[in-house]
Amino acid sequence: MNLTNDHEPLQAQDYEEPRCLLNMNNGLKNVPERNVPLGRIVQKLDEYLARDDWAGAERHLNYWLADAEACRDRKGVLAIEGERMGLFRKRGREADAMKAVEHALALIRELSMEDSLTAATTYVNIATVYKTFGRADQGLPYFEKARPIYEAALRPDDARLGGLYNNTALALADLGRYEEAEAYYRKALSVMDQVPGGEAEQAITKLNLADLKAARFGYEAAEEEIQSLLDEARTLLDTPSLPRNGYYAFVLTSCAPTFRLFGRFADADELEETAQAIYRNV
Repeated sequence: MNLTNDHEPLQAQDYEEPRCLLNMNNGLKNVPERNVPLGRIVQKLDEYLARDDWAGAERHLNYWLADAEACRDRKGVLAIEGERMGLFRKRGREADAMKAVEHALALIRELSMEDSLTAATTYVNIATVYKTFGRADQGLPYFEKARPIYEAALRPDDARLGGLYNNTALALADLGRYEEAEAYYRKALSVMDQVPGGEAEQAITKLNLADLKAARFGYEAAEEEIQSLLDEARTLLDTPSLPRNGYYAFVLTSCAPTFRLFGRFADADELEETAQAIYRNV
């Protein structure tokens, strides 16, 4: 079973814009009457997801999407669509996710943002949607569009770069391009090893590597290496300094099926039980 890191989250530069104390452009077409509070929107979204409240998260995003549309905040609409496509992807709602993808691409063209960091983050989320729904061949070009922008704009220890490499590898593995995929997994591990608190993402990539080894060589031939990768992933997930929050619970529930797939039933049960305990106490 392939795992994927969560979609690329909004960063400050995605929503913090210079503000004029006196907006003299309110009457002009396509100029926002006001900007929606994206920082607060994302914070509240995280609270819903930490409680495993998917319906609440969707209502929240839909409310603010309508508000951004009403006040002509096109960059705000683009950012919220990125969050919606991630939500729909995780809920298995392909048609809704693809509508968000199409809208986001239209907005990038409308705003002439094709080479921006915001666009690159959107490309990664779009590619991940395609990959999730079995269309890795259509998603890979969007990872390739994002990569030069990320590599030019981000520090080599930026978690977004690690997410790009991990998810590119997933798409390549789906297409049977195993050697290239493994190289990208190694690049992802190198990045996340430098990121404070990056152990959870490293664990995901270790499990992705285990999946790749099984697909490429067969479980029996690669059993020793696969079990070693599982041991390493479990150690990373047990890192004491990782916050035991909603995101951590989501990672545990995402990782458990791979442990179960490879016969590590006790590990899978423990991860799922820990995740449910966290959700109950959030």
